[in-house]
Amino acid sequence: MADRDGANADHEDDRDPQDELREMLRDMLEGGSGFDPSKLAGIGGLPNDPAAVQALMNNMQAALAKQTDGIDWETATEHAKRVARPENREVSPEEAERFQQAFRLAGLWLGEATELGEVAELPQTLTRLEWIGGSMGLWSQLAEPVATSIADALMEVLKDQTPPDMQGMVQQSGAMMRNLGGAMFSVQLGQVIGQLSAEVMAGGDIGMPVFDRPRAALLPQNVATFAEGLDVTASEVELYLAVRELAHARLFSHAKWLQTHLVSSVTAFARGITIDVERIEGLVRDLDPTDSDAIREALSSGAFIPPRTTEQEATLARLETMLALIEGWVDVVTQDATARLPKAEAIAEMVRRRRATGGPAERAFSTLVGLELRPRRLRDASAMWRAVADAHGSAARDALWDHFDALPTSADLDEPTLLVTRLDVGETAGDDFDRELESLLNDPSAFGGAPAGGMGTTHDENEDAVGRPGGAGDTDGTDDGTDGDGNTPGDGRTDGESGTDGDRPETGDAPDAPTGDR
Repeated sequence: MADRDGANADHEDDRDPQDELREMLRDMLEGGSGFDPSKLAGIGGLPNDPAAVQALMNNMQAALAKQTDGIDWETATEHAKRVARPENREVSPEEAERFQQAFRLAGLWLGEATELGEVAELPQTLTRLEWIGGSMGLWSQLAEPVATSIADALMEVLKDQTPPDMQGMVQQSGAMMRNLGGAMFSVQLGQVIGQLSAEVMAGGDIGMPVFDRPRAALLPQNVATFAEGLDVTASEVELYLAVRELAHARLFSHAKWLQTHLVSSVTAFARGITIDVERIEGLVRDLDPTDSDAIREALSSGAFIPPRTTEQEATLARLETMLALIEGWVDVVTQDATARLPKAEAIAEMVRRRRATGGPAERAFSTLVGLELRPRRLRDASAMWRAVADAHGSAARDALWDHFDALPTSADLDEPTLLVTRLDVGETAGDDFDRELESLLNDPSAFGGAPAGGMGTTHDENEDAVGRPGGAGDTDGTDDGTDGDGNTPGDGRTDGESGTDGDRPETGDAPDAPTGDR
């Protein structure tokens, strides 16, 4: 008996880790007594407590029942709210009014610091639960492509590793595996967003708007937590953050292409995700399937995903540069707008420290899409925006957001004088064009002898201007002395009317047309 038990123990030690995973899934689906849900919860990054484990099992069973393909966003939202609800605090009427006053004053100050117009949507104060509900649309845009890419890559690996006579089984189980993966991802996503709701102070705190339309929003509960321990009054902190949030909202309201560009960059990064079979096999051999901490570490570190491709590295570099440009612009505009605030610099330094130690933006993107998006070049971007404003004014600085092609490049962050010089050349070229156009309009010879005065040309001058060979009044390019309708010059006409026949332009009006466009 003892020998048999020892043999069984030895046999269990020799089992393939993949067999362990298959057994766990089989026990889970069949309701077997050997399945330990806490292991699955641990792998998913959830706290190992009965409530979290039960929530995971309920969500996975619901996903299987719904037969949804991909992430169950309703489940993710509910789980995020479940995480945030115990510490959530409502916004009192007095608190809401105080923040609205801060927004009103912030709008006035901001109008002096930037040329970008106000946002159509009114500013809001939100609870943590309201922030979760309003931001889930963005998370779906960001996380869905990554989850889909990983699922597709895993299915391709499964197909490649399955014998031809078992391909049908793979097809049948594929939907189930997607549902299970989607359920686990939904719970983990909800966990991350629920935790994030306790950290974000504003709608633009993650580097891009989280709402469907650009609008400013602050979370008074989290703002109060941030202000604790600072040698600054709460009202100054609220006003400073209101200016920052309004500046961020104005930028995205003005540059309507910006949000789409950021989401597209994340999607482009996700499209490059692949699965390296040999890498997985090597990692699986080294993993202990009973060690949920080791498995969770492998999953969260991205160990199952091969190193970034050249294209992904380029996409990541562009994305980090764009985030640096956004944050740098907001910093500079906020600094100008809060010049009257006594402790503005102290608050700004705390915002920078918070960002440098890994703020909500870095944590969110790193966890959900595997990107490290801390704008390391933020100080370079701030210095560049400051240099442009000092040399050309805030209007020229803000105009660079009008179109993607006008934005500064990574090289401009390295050497801001390049951008300043380029803008100098552009202004000079524009002034030269205006002078050339004015000279042209005042030069009678430029319009076939028509005087700068416009109307009142003589019959001879008109004949010289429009009746010469190849001119507007000649149909065959020969000087036959007749106009396009066969009339001789001067038939039934008075001076100054020779340009009204047929489709020919009036020579007297020619100098005035460009003037209207100016």
